[in-house]
Amino acid sequence: ENALSEENRKLLQSWPELKKAYRAGVMITKVRDKEIRTELTTTTLSGTRIPKVCLPDFADYGEIIRWCMKENAPGFFPYTAGLFPFKRTAEDPKRQFAGEGTPERTNRRFHYLTKDDNAKRLSTAFDSVTLYGEDPDERPDIYGKVGMSGVSICTQNDMDKLFAGFDLCDPMTSVSLTINGPAPMLLAMFMNTAIRQQLELFRNEHDREPTEEERTEIQSCTLQTVRGTVQADILKEDQGQNTCIFTTEFALRMMGDIQQYFIDQKIRNYYSVSISGYHIAEAGANPISQLAFTLSNGFTFVEYYLSRGMHIDDFAGNLSFFFSNGLDPEYTVIGRVARRIWSVVMRDRYGANKKSQMLKYHIQTSGRSLHAQEMNFNDIRTTLQALMAVYDNCNSLHTNAYDEAITTPTEESVRRAMAIQMIINKELGLTKNENPMQGAFIIEELTDLVEEAVLEQFEKISQRGGVLGAMETLYQRTKVQEESMLYEHKKHTGELPIIGVNTYLNQKTEEDGYEIPGELARSTEEEKRHQINNLRAFQAEHAGQAPAALKRLQQVAENGDNIFAELMEAVKVASLGQISSALYEVGGQYRRNM
Repeated sequence: ENALSEENRKLLQSWPELKKAYRAGVMITKVRDKEIRTELTTTTLSGTRIPKVCLPDFADYGEIIRWCMKENAPGFFPYTAGLFPFKRTAEDPKRQFAGEGTPERTNRRFHYLTKDDNAKRLSTAFDSVTLYGEDPDERPDIYGKVGMSGVSICTQNDMDKLFAGFDLCDPMTSVSLTINGPAPMLLAMFMNTAIRQQLELFRNEHDREPTEEERTEIQSCTLQTVRGTVQADILKEDQGQNTCIFTTEFALRMMGDIQQYFIDQKIRNYYSVSISGYHIAEAGANPISQLAFTLSNGFTFVEYYLSRGMHIDDFAGNLSFFFSNGLDPEYTVIGRVARRIWSVVMRDRYGANKKSQMLKYHIQTSGRSLHAQEMNFNDIRTTLQALMAVYDNCNSLHTNAYDEAITTPTEESVRRAMAIQMIINKELGLTKNENPMQGAFIIEELTDLVEEAVLEQFEKISQRGGVLGAMETLYQRTKVQEESMLYEHKKHTGELPIIGVNTYLNQKTEEDGYEIPGELARSTEEEKRHQINNLRAFQAEHAGQAPAALKRLQQVAENGDNIFAELMEAVKVASLGQISSALYEVGGQYRRNM
């Protein structure tokens, strides 16, 4: 016992108390200085008492230490089983992705998705015109894409309409913005929308305009209250999705400016980046490459922010992650491995505090696993993926609709997708226990194997000069393409069986009565014209202010000052396309290395 380290001695000393605490009927935990009482068992219809968390019956010191250091209970370092002692009971981890056509249309879909929810968790899909920082236009390369597969947002007025009817400062409201290249501009619009809502509430309550001091106070309180995440991960764009618009160096600088602004304004409830593996997986990466590239990108952001003089605990708690969840066995443990690696590195390399050690992630079922053939089978695949995500204690979950192989989801298909999560969380009995995967031999073995494979991939990236050095030689993109080719080859040959696609084929044709879905979600000609007309009206209204605002923005960028702080003002009078064009002149446009 004298040879034990201080850490191991503490683990052994606390073990009896930990076991005793979980055997009690109620556990009291503190969240944001608020006491939460949690019933530790759920009684089934048969009278069986199901414990929320099960601990092993170890007596051997070595087994206890090994389990605590590699697994531990949910809410305890290294957070393998989950970040928090218990899941929230007031809300499910549901966050459905939505966006199509005009802001008004997407706003109606948001209200439909959350009409029965206490917690309004919104996730925004933007059209490709917005994703590339352009304005709607009659140009043939733009016009057809306006409002397609995402919402068209190009002005501050659009953003105001998008979230009309939602109190963005309500602690039960959270908004995710899936935008990357032009993320700083869209984030500035979103923050302004939240501020405008609070200013309007002040006017309605006091029947007057706020003073300058009151306006400043309202803005400060709003920024510190609003909740959500902006994706803004430019590294994975280069590696997987391709919506880069600025040079990588300039894009990283703007990401750093956003984070510095968040620190200066004490913005702690909104996350400045969602470090994403989903798009890397959708491009073809296997689960190990997805996880390795995503975590290495995360550590690259950490190193960059530290190089700008930020303190680790001022920003690491504002980082979040986003993973894909397919049917490969490695996906069963993707959250376990990610949490364990991140927490160990944050603690041991960076000396970060507990909050910074916690890797929070959103997960979405795999879009690549959805097939146009036998589309009704897609719900089965999505259900299995969602079940793995819930068992792995994800922080939020999007379940894909079965028809996403051919269209943006319809209301009917979205309702079915939401029902998948709700049935798992509300009806499936085993989810009453919150650590069902702990103790399974295959889960523990798989966790170790995936962790080892990810660490090996870290070594290969380091040998190529780190993430940015590897990107210069297209290492990540090449590996993703190789893995995508392997998947497609095995699918084509039937070596990888996919029901209804390459095996168990339905011999019926459409003429035989095989049902082909008739409803496709598309933006209409009227909606495209509506967006173009609104844009031109906005530009005409602010024609006298926009040039000066854009000039100030360029000067701020050239002088090395905080670009995001100036963007908060520029988006009020200039459109997305105007701002992108102005910043291209300073930071340059993206061009891939050949």
